[in-house]
Amino acid sequence: MIKVGIVGATGYTGSELVRLLNGHPGAELAVLTSRSYEGQDIAGVFPHLSGFSDQVLVPFQKGKIAAECDVVFTALPHGHTASMAGEVLEKGKKLIDLGADFRFREARVYEEWYGVKHEAPALLEEAVYGLPELYRGQLESARLVANPGCYPTASLLGAVPLLRAGAVVPESIIVDAKSGVSGAGRQLNSRVHYAEVNENLQAYNVGRHRHTPEIEQELSAAAGRDLRISFTPHLVPQTRGILATIYAEMKTAVSTAALLDIYRDFYRDEFFIRVLPEGKFPQTKSVAGSNYVHLGAVADPRTGRAVIMVALDNLVKGASGQAVQNMNLMFGLAETTGLEFSGLFP
Repeated sequence: MIKVGIVGATGYTGSELVRLLNGHPGAELAVLTSRSYEGQDIAGVFPHLSGFSDQVLVPFQKGKIAAECDVVFTALPHGHTASMAGEVLEKGKKLIDLGADFRFREARVYEEWYGVKHEAPALLEEAVYGLPELYRGQLESARLVANPGCYPTASLLGAVPLLRAGAVVPESIIVDAKSGVSGAGRQLNSRVHYAEVNENLQAYNVGRHRHTPEIEQELSAAAGRDLRISFTPHLVPQTRGILATIYAEMKTAVSTAALLDIYRDFYRDEFFIRVLPEGKFPQTKSVAGSNYVHLGAVADPRTGRAVIMVALDNLVKGASGQAVQNMNLMFGLAETTGLEFSGLFP
């Protein structure tokens, strides 16, 4: 059994990790830490875990968690994981960071967009970007994984196949994305209060969202040159889910059937990616609670653009489910272990 530690177990992504790993046949939850709920039973904080986990939440102790666990998941705000990563790795353990500290290849980019100094820049070269559909081979031998952001996961899964196929003009890519409120985390914030979100739809951080350089980094790698994109996120009045709509100018006219064939070919061996039939479009409710991604596409001959739609659960494939997928690869397990369940409907 893989002994697992979760640092920050009482945030939305941390508690989702607990839920998923409780049902994982190859994992054992060894240490759960929380600063806010230290000494409490996690099922007392999250009643949906009653009968599944009765562990007591403990304060974070770097040496203790590294000694008692085979892998450490960090579900913390940016700037908190970098300072502890070195000691975990030095003890021969693996680390999967669900925050932003190791997503960038250059510390300069991280510091520019997140506004804090990177505490472990030497580790950036070693960190593997944890999107299995693109980096599976590297993940199998990794000891430090940077779990992607939720918006980047949706955006990259939709745009990279087009770039790899040379089907679109790279500089033309626009990503328009909507997310449920859980993407903002559990922190108190007036922007996500019920009265602010209910019956409302709003764009935010336009032109300056921190996931923008993450998306650009990986699209640039796929295109083989530096790219800049337009990315606009929106907050919608629902709990879970991301729907990203991607627009790109096609180099030559293709049919919708041919466009979908690009995706079927690219994802032909991918268990969690479902390319929908022509005329069918993704919806967040179809993937809620699951690690699956639904993808649809339309070739618009009037504008000469490809329109790609990607739906996923921001807390599962967009965060904790993908982290478990990465753990499976790192420990030589079947990638789907503990994740083969459908979405919830209605």
